[in-house]
This record gives sequence, C-alpha cells and structure tokens, in this order.
Amino acid sequence: MSEHHEEMTKTTPMQVVFASVGGLVPPLIAIFLIVQLVLSIQHSHVNKEADEALAKTVAERIKPVGEMKVVDANAPKVVKSGEEVFKAVCTSCHTSGALNAPKFGNKGDWGKRVSQGYETLVKHAIEGIRAMPARGGAADLSDLEVQRAVVYMANAGGAKFTDPK
Repeated sequence: MSEHHEEMTKTTPMQVVFASVGGLVPPLIAIFLIVQLVLSIQHSHVNKEADEALAKTVAERIKPVGEMKVVDANAPKVVKSGEEVFKAVCTSCHTSGALNAPKFGNKGDWGKRVSQGYETLVKHAIEGIRAMPARGGAADLSDLEVQRAVVYMANAGGAKFTDPK
C-alpha cells in the first residue's frame, strides 16, 4: 500500500490554476450567454404603447395639485351668463342631483324652491345652504353671475324669473 502511495505524482500549482479556471470559466460563460438570451427576448417583447401610457399616467400622478394663473388686476372682468356659470360650476351637482340638489330642468325638484321666491334662492346660492357651498364653491363669482345662474336653473325648472342685468 505504501508503495502505491509513492507512485502518485505531485500536483503543481500551475495545474491547480488550470483546473480551477477550466472548471469555473465554462459555467460562467454559459450563465452569461443565458442571461443575454433572456434579456434579448424581454427587449423584443417590450410594448412601446404600454410604456407611453405608463409615462403619461405617471406624469398625471406627479403633476402639481394646484396651478397659479397670473391675470391683470386692471383688466375688465367679463361677466358670465347664467348658462356659462351653470356649465362651469353648477352642473356637477345639479345635473345628477348629487347631495339632494334639485336636478336641472326637473319641475318637481324646483317647484318647492321656486315657491320660496327669487330673493331666497339667490341668498341660498350666495351664502350656501346644507351641502351646497357658498357661490357653489366658486368664490370668484360675482353676485350678478350667481343671480344669473339661479335664474337660468330656476327657469329651466318652471320659474318665470327675469334675467338680472
């Protein structure tokens, strides 16, 4: 047995290096090639429209909450008609009847309110009542614009109010 042990050759450091490199490099090359293949397959399946939609969605989510408008304080104010005020401010609640708001054009909803009189309706619109905020939530509306909106909506609901000038 001891003779057989003596017959074994010694391993040189160079042989250890070659064996290590020969054992490690081919699997590393194989892993590298597999990763490159997977990445090229993924890249070929990228949906450009989905990327654009995602970018648009992200841009909408991170945009500022408020915007600042700079206007000339000396510029003459253009007074809106009742219909313009309704479409810009009132339609969100009075078209759907949200929070028990009288629906636009519904005589049943407006009959009781019209019977209270023009002055009461205008007072409620300017000061706010129940769930409705003052001036419908648009603080920049003038009293005349609010009056015109009240006349526009009430007349569509059966009233015979005259449009304020």
